Amino acid sequence: MTNEELLQIIEKAARDNVTTLDLSGNSLTRLLPEIVQLTNLQTLSLSSNQLSSLPPEIVQLTNLQSLILSNNQLSSLPPEVVQLTNLQTLSLSRNQLSSLPPEVVQLTNLQSLILSRNQLSSLPPEVVQLTNLQSLILSRNQLSSLPPEVVQLTNLQSLILSVNRLSSLPPEIVQLTNLQSLNLSVNRLSNLLPEIVQLTNLQSLNLSRNQLSSLPPEIRQLPNLKKLDLRKNPVPIPPEILGTKDLSQDPGNVNEILDFYFRVQDPAETELFYEAKLLIVGEGGAGKTSLAKKIADETYKLRPNEESTKGIEVIHWHFIQPNGKDFRVNIWDFGGQAIYHQTHQFFLSKRSLYALVADTRKENTDFYWWLKVVELLSDKSPVLIIKNEKQDRQCEVDGGQLRGEFDNLEKILATNLDTNRGLIEIKEAIQLYISRLDHVGTPLPKLWVRVRAVLENYSRNYISLEEYCNLCRLNNLIDRKDMLRLSSYLHDLGVCLHFQDDSTLKHYVILKPEWGTTAVYKVLDNDSVKKKLGCFTKDDLEDIWKSGEYADMRDELLQLMMRFKLCYEIPGRPATYIAPQLLPIEKADYTWDDRHNLILRYTYTFMPKGILTRFIVETHPWIEQQKLVWKNGVVLNKDETRAEVIENYNQREIKIRVAGNRKKELMVVITHELEKIHNSYERLQYQILVPCNCETCKNLPTSHSYSLEKLNKRLSDRRYEIECENSYEMVDVRRLIDEVMLQSARANEELNPQVAQLQIQLEQERNESLTHSSQNSEQGESPMEFEKEIFISYAWGGESEQFVNQLDETLQAKGIKIIRDKRNLRYKGLIKAFMERIGRGKCVIAVISDKYLKSPNCMFELVQIAKNGEFYHRIFPIVLADAQIYKPIARLKYIKHWEDEIRQLDEGMKEVGAANLQGFREEIDQYTEIRNAIAELTNLLKDMNALTPDIHSKSEFEELLEAIVHRLNE
Repeated sequence: MTNEELLQIIEKAARDNVTTLDLSGNSLTRLLPEIVQLTNLQTLSLSSNQLSSLPPEIVQLTNLQSLILSNNQLSSLPPEVVQLTNLQTLSLSRNQLSSLPPEVVQLTNLQSLILSRNQLSSLPPEVVQLTNLQSLILSRNQLSSLPPEVVQLTNLQSLILSVNRLSSLPPEIVQLTNLQSLNLSVNRLSNLLPEIVQLTNLQSLNLSRNQLSSLPPEIRQLPNLKKLDLRKNPVPIPPEILGTKDLSQDPGNVNEILDFYFRVQDPAETELFYEAKLLIVGEGGAGKTSLAKKIADETYKLRPNEESTKGIEVIHWHFIQPNGKDFRVNIWDFGGQAIYHQTHQFFLSKRSLYALVADTRKENTDFYWWLKVVELLSDKSPVLIIKNEKQDRQCEVDGGQLRGEFDNLEKILATNLDTNRGLIEIKEAIQLYISRLDHVGTPLPKLWVRVRAVLENYSRNYISLEEYCNLCRLNNLIDRKDMLRLSSYLHDLGVCLHFQDDSTLKHYVILKPEWGTTAVYKVLDNDSVKKKLGCFTKDDLEDIWKSGEYADMRDELLQLMMRFKLCYEIPGRPATYIAPQLLPIEKADYTWDDRHNLILRYTYTFMPKGILTRFIVETHPWIEQQKLVWKNGVVLNKDETRAEVIENYNQREIKIRVAGNRKKELMVVITHELEKIHNSYERLQYQILVPCNCETCKNLPTSHSYSLEKLNKRLSDRRYEIECENSYEMVDVRRLIDEVMLQSARANEELNPQVAQLQIQLEQERNESLTHSSQNSEQGESPMEFEKEIFISYAWGGESEQFVNQLDETLQAKGIKIIRDKRNLRYKGLIKAFMERIGRGKCVIAVISDKYLKSPNCMFELVQIAKNGEFYHRIFPIVLADAQIYKPIARLKYIKHWEDEIRQLDEGMKEVGAANLQGFREEIDQYTEIRNAIAELTNLLKDMNALTPDIHSKSEFEELLEAIVHRLNE
């Protein structure tokens, strides 16, 4: 932005008498003195510029309450800032501050101080004089100890110290008696102080990614603790209870976490659990099945032409430990054919030991490839290499070189399975390393162990979820959440399969994993399906799965294939499917206009198999003419824009070309889909390469390319040019990134409205495809489709409904479907059931008005949203002017309103004196629930920046839409 443009903005803002001015992201190197014209300015955002100082005149902005200087080039606090004594919020994140001046204490009205992503190793002692400070954010600095001065900030409510170098906390932290939120994630804490019990107002405690192995009993005495994050700590609590692996989402229920932890501290309530999974992998014909059977039974006689495993076979083996306890090993023997490789990701897991079998006669084992697969998919579980020396033919394996790269490679052992030479040593090694797995010997509730034994004795291949729950109840495991945690735990151990995040499969527990996987591979191995290049119909599946063990579960098994991204339904051809790994390898025949293309390349240090076939399944609704697709490539077509995505597996590369009207938007959707696939691997290493746009490179068949990671680093370091190695010209870094539309999508995790619309369209078309193929629905609605619905909760009539009508029209014009009662609740539809459905919604837009906060139906919906968890992530509030939630006195009036409603209804019921007032009693219970929840809910809502209705309207709800898209894609 030029000085002239900035001056025009300032002059217009002065004429409009604005109180808020946002100048973020304009590459400003200086702020003009004319800013003083804005005498009523209260909020000034200057983030993401190139400012290293401020003009002296800024001190004249005496009404300024909020100053945002994040992501600039400040190496020290501008002296002018400390003279803005009415400041309540000061953000200095993402700068280069190594210290703060003592003069900061002049900001006596400061309530929020944001210093994240700087280079602070200490704070000035004078900081204690900021007595009004309520929020202090010091994440991503270099603090090795908590500044003693912090504990004197007795009004502090939120303290964020994540990603520092803290190894302990001073006992004095308990002086922060008003603290409500404490974030200590990603530090080096090995213990938690018992004195923490004195933080009686603490509501949220984040300790994720530390070194905690135990908890003090006193933690149970924190009366207001509602959120406890212990993920990625060596605590004896199964991950299923701690919460999802995605640390951006809420952890598990705090009461359940603490109940489980302290329950397993009581030996009378627990039983030590000794069970683990041994996965045997390797090339087809290497001897994996022979090894599995020899481990379980040393007397097993090898067959000359042992039939190769089709999919997966599970064998059970027991051994007695030195402590006399029985140890159960679930041996998974994987088929080695290439067609099976891409499904390994669904079974390779932690809590496992791996054996890589190599046939020494063939010498075709790619040790690097297999070890890399295990590393990526199992979080570096231990591995044994077993050399199967058939006819005693030996081969050398360079263990030193392999161990140099794979520190999870434990031993290299040799055997001749025909004579049992080396078999004892192999079994001893397996016993040793499998006994050392982290989860082994963990105390589990005795009820869990009992249910696990019952399931083991069950002869069926699968049972419904309700049957499983009934079995649990019969064995005194009553809590449904405990039931689901146990099924997840057993899923990880290889005892059963229960995909709880799948709309159809979650209704079944597959007791014999080999039954389900064998059924899937029967399709991929079918000669007719292979001849038709991966195409099959439901009629074909009836023939393939005609035996009685599959006949009643064909729809669910088809969902299992789709869950594994092994196939998709062809749009416009109901009940007809394609398995892309069986497509022809020859490139499809088409023409391509290579003028003005956007080009991007992904190159991989190691490339697992199946990335592109999974991508094809994910983007199948947009395949051009539903025929421009082959095993290693696909052409997509959307809104007069084409994209060509081709995998060169031998070169470990995926290349993308996009041409047409909406190149940038489609490119972001494509990269977003690839990123989702990449994120399913633990440590996948790859580069995104951006082509050079200099004049020389534009005329070359192969231009020079830049690593996007390095471009982003240069951008964050304020280096805005980079040299082309072909022309030696200096090229603009920002333009390179902007041309492929990746800066906002990757660095800021935001999508513009056009991209958001494309992403939603793809999600909707995918869901329609899944809905067509699924026969399992609840009350006529597809569970998976239900997850993607966007609901709106509002009060009828007046300004509220007018605003909702505008919102509805705007979003519908963008192709986004809103579920609202006046349109979707049909004649005789059940109102309460519809409101409960809103309460379960993944995305709920809540238009909060005074009428809303006094409406029984609206407040019922709001309470239901809260009761179903993840309130912050699922609700998208818009607060109208008449909703008085920002002042404590006004919020108290709503509590009084509901107390009056309860009192009047109660008195009326007493006057009637009838014996049966059940419907009225339910009403009074509902009112009481609302009264008990409204204080907390309005407090949460007031703390969210909901933006004003006029801001939403003027931007055509852009920020709301971005937030919803982010939520839908989680």
